[in-house]
Amino acid sequence: MRLSRSLVPTLKQTPAEAQISSHRLMLRAGLVRQTASGIYAWLPLGLRVLNAISAIVRAEQNAAGAQEMLMPTLQTADLWRESGRYDAYGPEMLRIRDRHERDLVYGPTNEEMITDLARQSIQSYRELPQTLYHIQWKFRDEMRPRFGVMRGREFLMKDAYSFDLDYAGAVNSYRRMMLAYMRIFQRLGIRAIPMLADTGPIGGDLSHEFIILAPTGESQVFYDAALEQLDYLRSSYAYDSPADLANFHDLINTYYAATEEKHDQARWATVAQASRREGRGIEVGQIFYFGQKYSKPMGFSVAGPGGRPIVPEMGSYGIGVSRLVGAIIEASHDDAGIIWPESVAPFRAALLNLRAGDAACDAVCEDVYGRHPGAMLLDDRDERAGAKFADADLLGLPWQIIVGPRGAAAGRVEVKRRATGERAELSVHDALAKVF
Repeated sequence: MRLSRSLVPTLKQTPAEAQISSHRLMLRAGLVRQTASGIYAWLPLGLRVLNAISAIVRAEQNAAGAQEMLMPTLQTADLWRESGRYDAYGPEMLRIRDRHERDLVYGPTNEEMITDLARQSIQSYRELPQTLYHIQWKFRDEMRPRFGVMRGREFLMKDAYSFDLDYAGAVNSYRRMMLAYMRIFQRLGIRAIPMLADTGPIGGDLSHEFIILAPTGESQVFYDAALEQLDYLRSSYAYDSPADLANFHDLINTYYAATEEKHDQARWATVAQASRREGRGIEVGQIFYFGQKYSKPMGFSVAGPGGRPIVPEMGSYGIGVSRLVGAIIEASHDDAGIIWPESVAPFRAALLNLRAGDAACDAVCEDVYGRHPGAMLLDDRDERAGAKFADADLLGLPWQIIVGPRGAAAGRVEVKRRATGERAELSVHDALAKVF
């Protein structure tokens, strides 16, 4: 992408309404623009990050055996009345009446709708288990939306729902999804710690939330540092092995991890002093097992062996995709700007032409850009070098390839790694080998 032809409206000054680092940097880097209180338009670079995160989430959900679908944003209120949540959910749920005087809601979550779809489609115990997911926009009418996409009213979410014949099957689905989550977060370049959580308005008997450390986090967290060292991607746990999933779950529960609400001082005292970690944390996902909380009141049953009806056991599993953009920035930035993990960066490299119009600089830039056009942001603007350096650091792409007139004349460029500041002057061939 050529910066001279792109909508990347960077800002030198921090907007007054931005209170935390991710909000400031997302506005300054031109990732988003607010269109109403708590509602944001995603500009080209921001959308590329959203899509990169979604792709990783989608890949691991598919690997875990979940099936992607797409549910609408609007839901009939009758479904929520069946579950008993229409009046109980509170003013965060946006209630709408259409021209035919039918009550609708703009979905804050999809337990009712997926239960209705399952009861229409699944008739026999032989069709279970099933896990379905989608990545869709949600709306919750926060009283005081703040912190940009971290606490907005409209947000992109991955939510999955499992249906099992019995408790043992439901627990197995829960563990499978927890393993998928740990692999997702590791692929995103962040370390999320699973912690026992309250079930809140979703309800149920078992829940974990996944939290990453950041100074602006909403809650105080305490955990064993050993959890940061676990490698879920290289582990041999198989999604289709109940024994592997049980071993994975046992390993996770070996180590202490709790939010302030569930902190146990006696257990915390048993953690070695050198392994204790505490700080502020940001929730980026939560999973729930809630049994028959929705299937039973909504009359969903399947024919079991011999024809006897069985009410399925359910769970739900959410990841805040748009929230993750802000959370990653909160955990990975410096005074100059964003530092994107390579897996979610909008481009792999910024290619800086320090003297646009110089024949040697232009030739080298076109050569380099032509080899990896989809992975580079070419700064070909007629701007001074200082402005290009500042914007490159602000945008936070993992690598910068810097082309100046003296180096270009000699067929050499400078390569900078954004995360460390490490620099090297290399031939074009060696520079591309290093970056790609």
